[in-house]
Amino acid sequence: MILPNKQITIISGHYGTGKTEFAVNLVIAMARDGREVSLVDLDIINPYFRSFERRRELEKEGIKVHVTSMDGQADIPSLPPSIMSIFLEEDQQSIIDLGGDPAGARVLGYYRPQLEKVDFNFWFVINKNRPETATLENVVHHFERTQMMSQQKITGIVNNTHLGRETKAEDIISGDVFAAEAAEKLGLPLICTTGERKFEEELEGKLTGSFFPLDIYMIKPWELSEKEGGQFEWLDM
Repeated sequence: MILPNKQITIISGHYGTGKTEFAVNLVIAMARDGREVSLVDLDIINPYFRSFERRRELEKEGIKVHVTSMDGQADIPSLPPSIMSIFLEEDQQSIIDLGGDPAGARVLGYYRPQLEKVDFNFWFVINKNRPETATLENVVHHFERTQMMSQQKITGIVNNTHLGRETKAEDIISGDVFAAEAAEKLGLPLICTTGERKFEEELEGKLTGSFFPLDIYMIKPWELSEKEGGQFEWLDM
């Protein structure tokens, strides 16, 4: 996958598609490419599984992190003034992790005047193994609602089909075929197909488009294992 060159790239997608994991991996890849980048956690819908939770790792990569809802400490949709800087700093690129359903996309309308003045991507992430995007009809439905609520046109499709820890290469390939069909139906490019880095060699030459490898940063609470004495540790991914 060729990393985006536009000033802003917006990532949207329904719950469970993995759009936050993709957003975090994308901004880290851009930082490691030597770019000045920031991540805007604009997800005001789900306060419990958000990209800013990886702030320590992101800031170690030199990434600026902007967080809504009082720096992630409150379940209210407050928007910090610092977000405006992403529209003004032309030498910086920014990734916006948008809310996880069409209602979450509504907040983007607040920045419509600023978006009209900059060049941006707006990518819609789908996961064939999630019921909300398991059929072409469902993809089109949520796609159209996301455009309507955000007041912006989506410009590309990202395939992030997975089954969590149970994902196999065949799942990714199946999702790639499905996403290519969805992209054709919507008249948009398939930007990339994603998957854990361990699948990269196995998937070579088997996908419609380019492959974007993921490292797992967004560990879910139920993927914690309990140690003796009531302590917890991350499961190996």
